[in-house]
Amino acid sequence: MSRADSQPAASGARVTQATVGATHALHDGFSNGLLLFLPLWQVELGLTLAATGALRAMYSIANSALQFPVSLIAERISERAMLALGTIVLGLGFVGASLSGGYILIAVAIFMTGVGASAQHPLSSSLITRTAHGARLRVALSTYNFLGDVGKVVVPALAAFIVSLSSWRDSMFALGAAGVVLGIAIFLVLPRTSAAPIASESKEAGSAGPTISNWPKFSLLAAISALDSVGRAGALTLLPFVLVGKGAEIATVGFALSLIFAGGACGKFVCGVIATRLGPVATVIATEIVTAVGVMALVLLPISGVLFLLPVLGLALNGTSSVLYGSVPETVARDKIVRSFGLFYTIGSAGSAVAPFVYGALSDLLGLSVALMILAGGVLAIVPMTLALPLIETKRS
Repeated sequence: MSRADSQPAASGARVTQATVGATHALHDGFSNGLLLFLPLWQVELGLTLAATGALRAMYSIANSALQFPVSLIAERISERAMLALGTIVLGLGFVGASLSGGYILIAVAIFMTGVGASAQHPLSSSLITRTAHGARLRVALSTYNFLGDVGKVVVPALAAFIVSLSSWRDSMFALGAAGVVLGIAIFLVLPRTSAAPIASESKEAGSAGPTISNWPKFSLLAAISALDSVGRAGALTLLPFVLVGKGAEIATVGFALSLIFAGGACGKFVCGVIATRLGPVATVIATEIVTAVGVMALVLLPISGVLFLLPVLGLALNGTSSVLYGSVPETVARDKIVRSFGLFYTIGSAGSAVAPFVYGALSDLLGLSVALMILAGGVLAIVPMTLALPLIETKRS
């Protein structure tokens, strides 16, 4: 490729990464913005913690079940079109929830939101993978993940602000309308910026990418991701109830979510970069130990201590995923990267799907404190699994 040809390709890659980064911010912001509405729905509808957690699970079930099918469809149709359509459906789900009058209708709308969200992670990640290589790819994926957590900070804070001025229904409607607008923008922007780099990459994939898939390592990475997702989704689902139990108002809950997601935003970028220096194994072990200790501390600390802890907990809680996602391209052939990311995210999201209901039920039966201690134990179980990753690579070398 000549220098003249490389300049438009580089420019297209930057715009593509910026577009999918903005999409990630909105999708992840919506996903975690739902956490703010859970206590409000519990009070308004008179729900148990298990029933409230099931609402969150509706989103996660749809999200996890459809990521792999969506990635297969995108291979045949268009990553751009599927990503735009998913974002529009995500927004319409929020609009539908804002207009719903009961538990069943809200659950259906939240399920629809999860359907739309299923397109984002595998398709955005595959687009990033087509525009960067080697160490730059791990950093690019970390930046993409960082932008997702920026959305986790901004959207819950914005949603809480609108709730404080009006109602949760107005808040969800406004967010949903923004999602529809972004979906249309994605469809208009990506055809002009992503087609050239993606086409170029696909021609070079056969020679530049790995030719043999390391499925044992891929499978272990996916299992670790699933358990990590269980811990993350469980902790985030229970956190608002922990705060309310300590006397927090809804504005404080929104502020607390912004704190943990701000830490998570830093973690998504920092942990991905650290992994390029210290290695993914050491980085994952460190983040999981910090996560387990932080979850246990939620039980013991007063609300002021919890607020002080949340940025650190968020860094560890969310930072692991950047390391795991950044390792996926090392295990699969580049011409299978879309479906591979779809499968990886599906397995990981399965943990997010079951965690809200399971830990909600455990909280109903045993109390929040015991449920959080069980969650911390599950996070620590990831450590020995992570230690097995180098053994797999040694066996195949």
